[in-house]
Amino acid sequence: MAHDWVFSIGTTRFDEDYTPSTSSRTTTNFANLARGEGRRRNLRNAVTMMNTRVNELVHWDNPRGDRYALDLDIVSVDLRRAAAADETSFPVIEVLDVDIVDTTTGTRTEGIVGNNFSSYIRDYDFGVRLPEHRAGCIPDDFGDLHGRVFRRFVESEEYRERFAQLPVICISVSTSRTYRRLTNHHPILGVEYEADESSLTDRYFEKMGLRVRYFMPSGSVAPLAFYHGGDLLTDYSLLALAGTIATMETFQKIYRPEIYNANTAAAQVYRPRLDNDDFSLPQVSYDREERARLATSQGRFIESNLIAPYGAALERWAAQQSA
Repeated sequence: MAHDWVFSIGTTRFDEDYTPSTSSRTTTNFANLARGEGRRRNLRNAVTMMNTRVNELVHWDNPRGDRYALDLDIVSVDLRRAAAADETSFPVIEVLDVDIVDTTTGTRTEGIVGNNFSSYIRDYDFGVRLPEHRAGCIPDDFGDLHGRVFRRFVESEEYRERFAQLPVICISVSTSRTYRRLTNHHPILGVEYEADESSLTDRYFEKMGLRVRYFMPSGSVAPLAFYHGGDLLTDYSLLALAGTIATMETFQKIYRPEIYNANTAAAQVYRPRLDNDDFSLPQVSYDREERARLATSQGRFIESNLIAPYGAALERWAAQQSA
Protein backbone atom coordinates (compact mmCIF):
# COMPACT_ATOMS: atom_id res chain seq x y z
CA MET A 1 0.00 0.00 0.00
CA ALA A 2 2.95 2.32 0.67
CA HIS A 3 3.71 2.47 -3.06
CA ASP A 4 0.18 2.98 -4.43
CA TRP A 5 1.37 6.40 -5.61
CA VAL A 6 4.91 7.45 -6.54
CA PHE A 7 6.58 10.80 -7.15
CA SER A 8 8.85 11.79 -10.00
CA ILE A 9 10.96 14.95 -10.20
CA GLY A 10 11.99 16.95 -13.25
CA THR A 11 13.96 20.19 -13.48
CA THR A 12 14.08 23.09 -15.93
CA ARG A 13 16.64 25.90 -15.79
CA PHE A 14 15.14 29.33 -15.17
CA ASP A 15 17.05 31.98 -17.12
CA GLU A 16 16.42 34.37 -20.00
CA ASP A 17 16.01 31.40 -22.38
CA TYR A 18 13.34 29.72 -20.26
CA THR A 19 10.20 28.51 -22.02
CA PRO A 20 7.43 26.87 -19.98
CA SER A 21 6.75 23.26 -20.90
CA THR A 22 3.28 22.26 -22.03
CA SER A 23 2.83 20.31 -18.77
CA SER A 24 4.00 23.12 -16.50
CA ARG A 25 1.52 24.92 -14.28
CA THR A 26 0.81 28.21 -16.08
CA THR A 27 0.20 30.42 -13.04
CA THR A 28 3.63 30.14 -11.47
CA ASN A 29 5.73 33.23 -10.82
CA PHE A 30 8.18 32.15 -13.51
CA ALA A 31 5.74 31.01 -16.23
CA ASN A 32 3.90 34.34 -16.19
CA LEU A 33 7.09 36.16 -17.14
CA ALA A 34 7.86 33.90 -20.09
CA ARG A 35 4.94 34.79 -22.35
CA GLY A 36 4.43 37.46 -24.96
CA GLU A 37 6.72 39.55 -27.11
CA GLY A 38 8.66 40.87 -24.12
CA ARG A 39 9.36 37.45 -22.60
CA ARG A 40 13.16 37.52 -23.02
CA ARG A 41 13.41 41.08 -21.69
CA ASN A 42 11.16 40.14 -18.76
CA LEU A 43 13.28 37.14 -17.87
CA ARG A 44 16.59 38.97 -18.28
CA ASN A 45 15.43 41.86 -16.10
CA ALA A 46 14.14 39.49 -13.41
CA VAL A 47 17.43 37.56 -13.29
CA THR A 48 19.39 40.83 -13.15
CA MET A 49 17.23 42.02 -10.23
CA MET A 50 17.92 38.77 -8.36
CA ASN A 51 21.68 38.92 -8.89
CA THR A 52 21.83 42.58 -7.89
CA ARG A 53 19.89 41.85 -4.72
CA VAL A 54 21.98 38.86 -3.62
CA ASN A 55 25.12 40.98 -3.93
CA GLU A 56 23.53 43.74 -1.84
CA LEU A 57 22.81 41.21 0.89
CA VAL A 58 26.18 39.41 0.73
CA HIS A 59 28.27 42.56 0.63
CA TRP A 60 31.35 41.45 2.59
CA ASP A 61 34.48 40.70 0.50
CA ASN A 62 32.44 41.94 -2.42
CA PRO A 63 33.79 45.43 -3.20
CA ARG A 64 32.32 45.70 -6.72
CA GLY A 65 28.98 44.20 -5.72
CA ASP A 66 29.08 41.55 -8.43
CA ARG A 67 30.72 38.53 -6.82
CA TYR A 68 27.67 36.25 -6.66
CA ALA A 69 25.20 34.95 -9.22
CA LEU A 70 22.14 32.75 -8.77
CA ASP A 71 21.38 29.56 -10.68
CA LEU A 72 17.69 28.68 -10.51
CA ASP A 73 16.02 25.41 -11.43
CA ILE A 74 12.27 24.91 -11.58
CA VAL A 75 11.49 21.62 -9.81
CA SER A 76 8.35 19.97 -11.19
CA VAL A 77 6.83 17.15 -9.14
CA ASP A 78 4.50 14.64 -10.73
CA LEU A 79 2.42 11.99 -8.98
CA ARG A 80 1.29 8.76 -10.60
CA ARG A 81 -0.43 5.56 -9.61
CA ALA A 82 2.19 2.86 -9.30
CA ALA A 83 -0.13 0.22 -10.73
CA ALA A 84 -1.40 2.32 -13.63
CA ALA A 85 -0.83 0.51 -16.91
CA ASP A 86 -0.72 3.72 -18.93
CA GLU A 87 1.87 5.44 -16.71
CA THR A 88 -0.42 8.46 -16.46
CA SER A 89 0.99 11.09 -14.10
CA PHE A 90 -0.45 14.27 -12.64
CA PRO A 91 1.46 17.52 -12.05
CA VAL A 92 1.05 18.37 -8.37
CA ILE A 93 3.83 20.70 -7.15
CA GLU A 94 6.35 23.16 -8.57
CA VAL A 95 9.05 24.83 -6.48
CA LEU A 96 12.38 26.53 -7.14
CA ASP A 97 15.84 25.25 -6.29
CA VAL A 98 18.42 28.02 -5.89
CA ASP A 99 22.22 27.67 -5.98
CA ILE A 100 24.65 30.54 -5.35
CA VAL A 101 27.76 30.76 -7.53
CA ASP A 102 30.85 32.63 -6.30
CA THR A 103 32.22 34.04 -9.55
CA THR A 104 35.54 34.87 -7.86
CA THR A 105 36.40 31.37 -6.62
CA GLY A 106 34.08 29.30 -8.80
CA THR A 107 32.54 27.77 -5.68
CA ARG A 108 28.91 26.68 -5.90
CA THR A 109 26.86 26.77 -2.68
CA GLU A 110 23.74 24.66 -2.45
CA GLY A 111 20.84 26.93 -1.68
CA ILE A 112 17.31 26.27 -0.53
CA VAL A 113 14.65 24.31 -2.35
CA GLY A 114 11.11 25.63 -2.08
CA ASN A 115 11.10 29.41 -2.41
CA ASN A 116 8.19 29.80 -4.82
CA PHE A 117 5.42 27.25 -4.30
CA SER A 118 2.78 26.26 -6.83
CA SER A 119 0.29 23.43 -6.50
CA TYR A 120 -2.61 22.18 -8.59
CA ILE A 121 -4.34 20.78 -5.51
CA ARG A 122 -4.05 24.16 -3.79
CA ASP A 123 -5.63 25.72 -6.90
CA TYR A 124 -8.49 23.26 -6.46
CA ASP A 125 -8.83 24.03 -2.74
CA PHE A 126 -8.83 27.82 -3.05
CA GLY A 127 -10.20 28.26 -6.56
CA VAL A 128 -12.93 25.62 -6.62
CA ARG A 129 -13.70 24.05 -3.26
CA LEU A 130 -13.60 27.12 -1.03
CA PRO A 131 -15.82 29.34 -3.23
CA GLU A 132 -18.36 26.53 -3.55
CA HIS A 133 -18.58 26.00 0.21
CA ARG A 134 -20.98 27.90 2.45
CA ALA A 135 -20.18 31.62 2.53
CA GLY A 136 -17.80 32.49 5.34
CA CYS A 137 -17.34 28.87 6.40
CA ILE A 138 -14.10 26.91 6.00
CA PRO A 139 -14.50 23.12 5.61
CA ASP A 140 -13.11 21.24 8.62
CA ASP A 141 -10.84 19.15 6.38
CA PHE A 142 -9.76 22.08 4.20
CA GLY A 143 -6.15 21.48 3.11
CA ASP A 144 -5.88 18.00 4.62
CA LEU A 145 -5.24 16.15 1.36
CA HIS A 146 -2.87 18.80 0.06
CA GLY A 147 -0.91 18.84 3.32
CA ARG A 148 -0.55 15.08 3.41
CA VAL A 149 0.58 14.88 -0.21
CA PHE A 150 3.19 17.59 0.42
CA ARG A 151 4.46 15.83 3.55
CA ARG A 152 4.69 12.56 1.63
CA PHE A 153 6.78 14.29 -1.01
CA VAL A 154 9.22 15.75 1.53
CA GLU A 155 9.50 12.33 3.23
CA SER A 156 9.87 10.43 -0.04
CA GLU A 157 13.02 8.74 -1.30
CA GLU A 158 12.82 10.92 -4.39
CA TYR A 159 13.07 14.08 -2.29
CA ARG A 160 15.77 12.79 0.08
CA GLU A 161 17.95 11.59 -2.78
CA ARG A 162 17.79 15.00 -4.44
CA PHE A 163 17.75 17.55 -1.63
CA ALA A 164 19.76 17.66 1.59
CA GLN A 165 17.55 20.03 3.61
CA LEU A 166 13.91 20.72 4.30
CA PRO A 167 12.18 23.21 2.00
CA VAL A 168 11.46 26.84 2.81
CA ILE A 169 8.57 28.58 1.07
CA CYS A 170 8.85 32.38 0.89
CA ILE A 171 5.75 34.38 -0.06
CA SER A 172 4.07 37.73 0.50
CA VAL A 173 2.64 38.71 3.85
CA SER A 174 -1.15 38.73 4.13
CA THR A 175 -3.09 41.92 3.46
CA SER A 176 -5.67 40.79 6.04
CA ARG A 177 -3.23 40.88 8.97
CA THR A 178 -1.32 43.51 10.93
CA TYR A 179 2.38 42.97 11.67
CA ARG A 180 4.43 44.37 14.55
CA ARG A 181 8.19 44.73 14.55
CA LEU A 182 10.16 42.80 17.16
CA THR A 183 13.66 43.43 18.50
CA ASN A 184 15.06 40.22 17.01
CA HIS A 185 17.49 40.89 14.16
CA HIS A 186 19.25 38.39 11.87
CA PRO A 187 22.32 39.33 9.76
CA ILE A 188 20.63 38.27 6.49
CA LEU A 189 16.93 37.84 7.23
CA GLY A 190 16.85 41.24 8.91
CA VAL A 191 14.34 42.45 11.50
CA GLU A 192 11.58 40.10 12.62
CA TYR A 193 7.87 40.91 12.64
CA GLU A 194 4.96 39.03 14.17
CA ALA A 195 1.35 38.83 12.96
CA ASP A 196 -1.62 39.79 15.12
CA GLU A 197 -3.17 36.37 14.38
CA SER A 198 -2.75 33.46 12.01
CA SER A 199 -4.22 33.63 8.51
CA LEU A 200 -5.94 30.97 6.43
CA THR A 201 -2.68 30.62 4.50
CA ASP A 202 -0.78 30.05 7.76
CA ARG A 203 -3.19 27.29 8.75
CA TYR A 204 -3.02 25.78 5.28
CA PHE A 205 0.78 25.62 5.42
CA GLU A 206 0.64 24.19 8.94
CA LYS A 207 -1.06 21.13 7.44
CA MET A 208 1.96 20.84 5.17
CA GLY A 209 4.19 20.67 8.25
CA LEU A 210 5.42 24.26 7.88
CA ARG A 211 5.28 27.08 10.41
CA VAL A 212 5.87 30.74 9.64
CA ARG A 213 8.19 33.56 10.66
CA TYR A 214 8.22 37.06 9.17
CA PHE A 215 11.41 39.01 8.44
CA MET A 216 12.21 42.25 6.64
CA PRO A 217 15.78 42.07 5.28
CA SER A 218 18.05 45.09 5.14
CA GLY A 219 17.17 47.19 2.10
CA SER A 220 13.65 45.75 1.88
CA VAL A 221 10.47 47.77 2.36
CA ALA A 222 8.15 45.01 3.66
CA PRO A 223 8.52 41.74 5.56
CA LEU A 224 8.39 38.39 3.77
CA ALA A 225 6.68 35.28 5.12
CA PHE A 226 9.04 32.31 5.48
CA TYR A 227 7.27 28.94 5.88
CA HIS A 228 9.72 26.34 7.15
CA GLY A 229 9.85 22.92 8.76
CA GLY A 230 13.19 23.01 10.56
CA ASP A 231 14.99 25.89 12.27
CA LEU A 232 14.98 28.80 9.83
CA LEU A 233 17.78 30.67 11.60
CA THR A 234 20.27 27.83 12.11
CA ASP A 235 19.62 25.14 9.50
CA TYR A 236 20.62 27.22 6.47
CA SER A 237 23.78 29.11 5.54
CA LEU A 238 23.79 32.89 5.19
CA LEU A 239 24.42 32.50 1.46
CA ALA A 240 21.47 30.12 1.09
CA LEU A 241 19.12 32.52 2.91
CA ALA A 242 20.38 35.42 0.78
CA GLY A 243 19.63 33.41 -2.35
CA THR A 244 16.05 32.82 -1.26
CA ILE A 245 15.50 36.47 -0.32
CA ALA A 246 16.96 37.75 -3.59
CA THR A 247 14.84 35.35 -5.62
CA MET A 248 11.51 35.76 -3.88
CA GLU A 249 11.75 39.48 -3.15
CA THR A 250 12.30 39.98 -6.89
CA PHE A 251 9.16 38.02 -7.74
CA GLN A 252 7.18 39.93 -5.12
CA LYS A 253 8.38 43.28 -6.50
CA ILE A 254 7.01 42.18 -9.85
CA TYR A 255 3.72 40.70 -8.65
CA ARG A 256 2.96 42.87 -5.64
CA PRO A 257 4.80 46.15 -6.28
CA GLU A 258 2.26 48.01 -4.11
CA ILE A 259 3.83 46.19 -1.14
CA TYR A 260 7.37 45.17 -2.10
CA ASN A 261 8.29 48.07 -4.37
CA ALA A 262 6.61 50.70 -2.22
CA ASN A 263 8.41 54.01 -1.82
CA THR A 264 8.06 53.90 1.99
CA ALA A 265 9.32 51.06 4.15
CA ALA A 266 7.10 49.21 6.60
CA ALA A 267 6.74 50.95 9.94
CA GLN A 268 6.89 49.37 13.39
CA VAL A 269 3.20 48.49 13.04
CA TYR A 270 2.46 47.48 9.46
CA ARG A 271 -0.64 46.54 7.45
CA PRO A 272 0.14 45.58 3.82
CA ARG A 273 -2.13 47.27 1.26
CA LEU A 274 -2.69 46.43 -2.39
CA ASP A 275 -4.47 49.77 -2.83
CA ASN A 276 -1.27 51.67 -1.99
CA ASP A 277 -0.51 54.05 -4.86
CA ASP A 278 2.93 55.17 -3.62
CA PHE A 279 5.07 52.57 -5.36
CA SER A 280 7.33 52.08 -8.37
CA LEU A 281 6.79 49.62 -11.20
CA PRO A 282 9.74 47.35 -12.08
CA GLN A 283 10.79 46.96 -15.71
CA VAL A 284 8.93 43.67 -15.98
CA SER A 285 5.39 43.23 -17.32
CA TYR A 286 2.85 40.97 -15.67
CA ASP A 287 -0.90 40.34 -16.02
CA ARG A 288 -2.29 39.75 -12.50
CA GLU A 289 -5.87 39.25 -13.71
CA GLU A 290 -4.82 36.55 -16.16
CA ARG A 291 -3.05 34.71 -13.39
CA ALA A 292 -6.19 34.62 -11.24
CA ARG A 293 -8.26 33.24 -14.12
CA LEU A 294 -5.70 30.53 -14.87
CA ALA A 295 -5.59 29.45 -11.23
CA THR A 296 -9.31 28.71 -11.27
CA SER A 297 -9.12 26.82 -14.58
CA GLN A 298 -6.26 24.71 -13.28
CA GLY A 299 -8.20 23.95 -10.13
CA ARG A 300 -11.00 22.66 -12.36
CA PHE A 301 -8.48 20.59 -14.31
CA ILE A 302 -7.19 18.79 -11.23
CA GLU A 303 -10.75 18.33 -9.95
CA SER A 304 -11.76 16.53 -13.16
CA ASN A 305 -8.58 14.56 -13.75
CA LEU A 306 -7.34 13.68 -10.25
CA ILE A 307 -9.79 14.51 -7.45
CA ALA A 308 -12.98 13.14 -9.04
CA PRO A 309 -11.63 9.80 -10.35
CA TYR A 310 -8.86 9.09 -7.81
CA GLY A 311 -9.47 11.35 -4.80
CA ALA A 312 -10.67 8.59 -2.46
CA ALA A 313 -7.71 6.32 -3.28
CA LEU A 314 -5.29 9.22 -2.91
CA GLU A 315 -6.83 10.14 0.45
CA ARG A 316 -6.41 6.57 1.74
CA TRP A 317 -2.80 6.40 0.60
CA ALA A 318 -1.91 9.80 2.06
CA ALA A 319 -3.60 9.00 5.38
CA GLN A 320 -1.82 5.62 5.69
CA GLN A 321 1.52 7.17 4.90
CA SER A 322 1.10 9.96 7.44
CA ALA A 323 -0.06 7.74 10.29
